[in-house]
Amino acid sequence: MSLYLLYESSSGYGLFEAHGLDEIGQNTEAVRSSVSDLSRFGRVVQLTAFHPSESALDALNQINAVSEGYMSDELRSFLELNLPKVKEGKKPKFSLGVSEPKIGSCIFEATKIPCQSNEFVLELLRGVRQHFDRFIKNLKPGDLEKAQLGLAHSYSRAKVKFNVNRVDNMVIQAIFLLDTLDKDINSFAMRVREWYSWHFPELVKIVNDNYLYSRVSKMIEDKSKLSEEHIPMLTEVLGDEDKAREVVEAGKASMGQDLSPLDLINVQTFAQKVMDLADYRKKLYDYLVAKMSDIAPNLAALIGDMVGARLISHAGSLTNLAKCPSSTLQILGAEKALFRALKTRGNTPKYGLIFQSSFIGRAAAKNKGRIARYLANKCSIASRIDCFADSSSTAFGEKLKEQVEERLDFYDKGVAPRKNVDVMKEVMENLGKKDEGEVKAVESSEKKKKRKTEEKDEEEQEEEKSKKKKKKSKVVEEETTTDNGNSKKKKKKAKSQVDE
Repeated sequence: MSLYLLYESSSGYGLFEAHGLDEIGQNTEAVRSSVSDLSRFGRVVQLTAFHPSESALDALNQINAVSEGYMSDELRSFLELNLPKVKEGKKPKFSLGVSEPKIGSCIFEATKIPCQSNEFVLELLRGVRQHFDRFIKNLKPGDLEKAQLGLAHSYSRAKVKFNVNRVDNMVIQAIFLLDTLDKDINSFAMRVREWYSWHFPELVKIVNDNYLYSRVSKMIEDKSKLSEEHIPMLTEVLGDEDKAREVVEAGKASMGQDLSPLDLINVQTFAQKVMDLADYRKKLYDYLVAKMSDIAPNLAALIGDMVGARLISHAGSLTNLAKCPSSTLQILGAEKALFRALKTRGNTPKYGLIFQSSFIGRAAAKNKGRIARYLANKCSIASRIDCFADSSSTAFGEKLKEQVEERLDFYDKGVAPRKNVDVMKEVMENLGKKDEGEVKAVESSEKKKKRKTEEKDEEEQEEEKSKKKKKKSKVVEEETTTDNGNSKKKKKKAKSQVDE
């Protein structure tokens, strides 16, 4: 029985015939030793046919089909065209060696070609892979390596299921930029205060907010021009008419120096830049909240958008955060204090970044460590749900937040909290009910659509029937008119005959 070998390469399908196996031996060890010698191996294994891929996309589709154990139409036609024909009712006198048993069983089911995949066949295919560029003529050096590299990249990219809406890198960059903007806006606003205070020093004590100070300084420009007409505009900015009047009165009696028009222009330009940065910071925060609701909705519902984003950023990704135990998550961000405590054999820190949440601040001093440990436990659960769940919802995060609130009440008032098992069961039941409600809503909408289509069909049928009735009535009327005309003619003929 002759043996054929099917080899799937990055450039296409290759069919090889192995004959004279006595020269290299029938056992695996003999084949393994003879594979490296091309002159010996080439006498036994020879190329029968080669089917090149039409494009990179075609090569990717073929390799995906092979990896999933599915025989494509191209592979079937290639095998049927190049393998010996088998008459009906007779057993084939050859077998096909394949690398994967899955694809072998699929080929046998579809074409009844006997396939085998064992160590002997795998060693022969290893030799084919090693000397494949020698078997194919007109193949330039480096072409096979380029095809392998391109197919490997596209195959890996297709296998990794990439969800654009769940890219945690965007959250990491956004929280870094937010922290940088906070520092920059603060330092720039202080520079605006110092610069404009040279001209209007009393304004610093009246307006404390940096953003409002920049807006007011941009609006006032020259303090000597302040008058009662500016009060409505200042009231709109400050939100308080008394403060606006105080600013106008302070401008009239100000001890500051006068600035030249050029200096005022530079101060106003810089104040406008600070206002633009503050506006962009607000937009960036809204963007971060939206991304957190897509990526980690439960973590954001439990501990807040900013703290959740900082935890993801510090861990490196949401997956890394989900892999962290709750004890690591508890001191995430306090690594320096931890190693210093270990070095000096002092007390280790009780909390890291999670200290920024409101729960630890609300707890009593003796309970801060306990609530931090409990909160880290719930954050670990929420991050794992967000990372590995198929559908995203805030149901788990809201219930976990309720558990933390109950734990705070337990520490303060002694009220016993609910068990975690009961809370999770409640969430799962609620989600199941929601899914059932959605299914029912979809079914009801489909029923309504069917009713509407049926009503439309009935109306169309009725219209057609009415049209047909009208046509019949017209035809009957025409026939009656013609009959009446004929009867009149007959009567006239009868009268003429009588007269005669």
